[in-house]
Amino acid sequence: MAKRSARKVSNRKYLGFKGRMVMIGFGSIGHGVLPLIFRHIGIKPGQITIIAEDARGGLPEIQRYGVEFIQKRLTRSNYRQVLAGRLDKGDFLVNLSVEVASTALVELCQEKGALYIDTCIEPWPGGYTDSGLSVSRRSNYAFRDAMLKLKPRYRGGPTAVIAHGANPGLVSHFVKQALVNIARDTGLKTAVPTTREGWGRLAQRLGIKVIHIAERDTQVSPKPKEVGEFVNTWSIDGFVSEGGQPAEMGWGTHEKALPADGKRHTFGCDAAIYLNRPGLLTRVRTWTPLEGPFHGFIITHNEAISIADYYSLSSGRKVTYRPTVHYAYHPCDQAIMSMHEISGKNLHQQKRQRLIVDEITSGRDELGVLLMGHKKGAYWYGSQLDIHETRRLTPYNNATSIQVCAPVLSGIIWALENPDRGIVEADEMDFARNLEICMPYLGPVVGKYSDWTPLQDRGQLFPEDVDKSDPWQFKNFRVV
Repeated sequence: MAKRSARKVSNRKYLGFKGRMVMIGFGSIGHGVLPLIFRHIGIKPGQITIIAEDARGGLPEIQRYGVEFIQKRLTRSNYRQVLAGRLDKGDFLVNLSVEVASTALVELCQEKGALYIDTCIEPWPGGYTDSGLSVSRRSNYAFRDAMLKLKPRYRGGPTAVIAHGANPGLVSHFVKQALVNIARDTGLKTAVPTTREGWGRLAQRLGIKVIHIAERDTQVSPKPKEVGEFVNTWSIDGFVSEGGQPAEMGWGTHEKALPADGKRHTFGCDAAIYLNRPGLLTRVRTWTPLEGPFHGFIITHNEAISIADYYSLSSGRKVTYRPTVHYAYHPCDQAIMSMHEISGKNLHQQKRQRLIVDEITSGRDELGVLLMGHKKGAYWYGSQLDIHETRRLTPYNNATSIQVCAPVLSGIIWALENPDRGIVEADEMDFARNLEICMPYLGPVVGKYSDWTPLQDRGQLFPEDVDKSDPWQFKNFRVV
C-alpha cells in the first residue's frame, strides 16, 4: 500500500499576482479558499472583489481580510454590466457560483483577456429543471458539449480552467497517478505519458475497464437532522441540482448492452450515456479502503464524461477502447436522510438548509478513484482526510470543502503559470504539478489494492441476473 501524508503546511507563496481577482459566489468553497489564496498567492486584499447574492455567513471573514464585497445576484441580463470595469487583461475570475452560466463567463473573460476557473459547468437558472428540455439536454454531457464548442474559437487565449474542484478536478489527477502506480506494481515498464493518446494506451495496456470516483463521507454533527431540513457538508443547492439531473456515466467498450433505461446522446463526443432517472435515486455498488463495500449514488459529474472521453482510443471512426466511468457517492449520513426526504417529495427541496462545518465532531471524507479490471483486480487511490486534521490545516473548512478548495488553489496557480492555454479540462493539465500543490491539504493519500468485485457475496439469499464471465460490466455494479 502506498501512503503519503504531508501534515505540515508551509506558508510558501507560489508566485506574485499583480492583477485583480473577482470571486463570484461565496458559499462553503468561497469561505474555504479565500485564506488559501492569501496564504499561497502574492495578493493583497485590495486586489480582490467578491460578488455574491449573500455572504452565506461569511461576512466576518470578508471583513477580517478587508476585501470588497458586492451583494448582487448575477443574471443573464446584468452580468456584463456588473463585471464591466472589473476585468481586464491579466485579471482572474474565480467562479464559485450556482446558476450563473459558465459559458457566458468564459466568453466574457476571453474578450477581456482575463483568466478563469470554476468547479463545475453551470447553466443559467432552469438549465437543470426545465421540463421543456429533453433529459439529454438537461445533462452534464450537454453542458460540457456547449463548453467544448468554444475551445476552437479561443485556442491560445487566456487560460480558462474548467471544472476543477475535488470532483471534477482533483480526481482526474488521481487517475493518472493511479495508472502510474499500477504500471509500476504490475511490472509494466513505461515512461509517464505526455499525450492524451499515451494515457489512453497505458490504461488499455493495464486492462482498466471501470473507474469509479468512489467517495464515502462519514462526518457527523451532534445535532440531528430535523424534518423539513437538508443537512450536508458542502453546497446543498449544488448537490440537489446535480441529484435532480439524470444519472450519467462514461460508457466503456467492454459493456455488452445498455441498461434497460440507458440512452445515448444524439450529439457530441458519444463518450457517455444517461439513465432515464435522477442520480439522487440511482445506487451502485462500490468500495473504498476504510469503508469497504457500500452503496453509492450515481450523481452526475463532469469527470464521468471527461475522463471517459480523454482515455478513448479510436481506429478510424470506431472506438477501440474506453473505460466505464462514473461517480459513486455516499454523502454524510445526515445528507442521506435529507435525500430520502426530498426523494419522497418528488425532488422538491426542503425550505431550510444547514451546512455543517464548525459543528462537526468526528468523521472523514474518503475520496478517491477506484480503477478495476487490471491484473491486481481493483486499486483505490485517494485522500482520507478527517475533520481534526482539516482544522489543523486551515480555517473555515471541513474535510469535504478542503478537498475542493485545494484544487481550486492549484488550478489558479497552474493557470497563472500557464496563462495562454485557452479552455482546458483537468485531464489536459499537468497532474504532477497540481498534486504537488494539493497534497499538503489532503491528509493521508493512500493507494490500496483489493480483490473486491461487485459480485462479492452476491446471490446468497436471492438470485440475481449477473454475468460472472465479466464482473466489471455495469449490470453487475448496478443495484436493480
